Amino acid sequence: MSGLYAISDLHVGFPENRAFVAELRPESHDDWLIVAGDVAERFSDVEWTLRTLAERYATVLWVPGNHELWTMKDDPVRLRGEARYRRLVDMCRGIGVLTPEDPYPVWDGPGGPVTVAPLFLLYDYTFRPEGTLDKDEALKVAYEAGVVCTDEAYLHPDPYPTLDAWCGARVAYTGERLAALPPGTRTVLVNHWPLVREPTRVLWYPEFALWCGTERTADWHARFGAVSVVYGHLHIPRTIWTDGVPHVEASVGYPREWRKRGEAPPGPRRVLPRD
Repeated sequence: MSGLYAISDLHVGFPENRAFVAELRPESHDDWLIVAGDVAERFSDVEWTLRTLAERYATVLWVPGNHELWTMKDDPVRLRGEARYRRLVDMCRGIGVLTPEDPYPVWDGPGGPVTVAPLFLLYDYTFRPEGTLDKDEALKVAYEAGVVCTDEAYLHPDPYPTLDAWCGARVAYTGERLAALPPGTRTVLVNHWPLVREPTRVLWYPEFALWCGTERTADWHARFGAVSVVYGHLHIPRTIWTDGVPHVEASVGYPREWRKRGEAPPGPRRVLPRD
């Protein structure tokens, strides 16, 4: 039986994770695979991974994580911000991988029909530590605690003045697209960062939640007919339920993390049909 599967945070810069992707195979020739961001930092590694998966799965959908958007000194692709994202989108289109800029496809297999919506929303520092009033105060608390996401060095918002401004533009654009779907459309919403804050409540370092999403999407699963939400980023693979909707984290994570759970990385998680 075919299925809609999801995986994220492949981080193929680690040889163990790259070897895992090289051996990854679908259960059925008709399977779809959602890749929910953080494939790699280097452009060529992202392309290799998505090309490899697109040759095996009937349909592959990708959303960017923060790592794909980093501009690293050792990456020949030196583009920053929006320009880097657009180059990634062009690359995906060249190899037949769907992106947040393409028409949303409809999964007609078991559990369907469902519109699968890849989203790119970023974050706006609204998942703040308790007692902090604004972004500046929240960032001060995080810096004093020594909990600062590497995005602050490598993820650039160009041409937007700040990452939260870029996030605001993405939320507005994406919200309009979702609102234009026919009434009653059932969806699977896919974003690298969680759409709700609840998954971040278990972080070892709660200050890191600042880089994990936006409060503006807290009701999107209800507003836009989600039968499931897929996300990554936290490296805590599990499912939580909000308003009766499963929010599925599909992360593989770093070798030091997945080795704590088993001898091999976890494979793709089935989104539809539900168990």
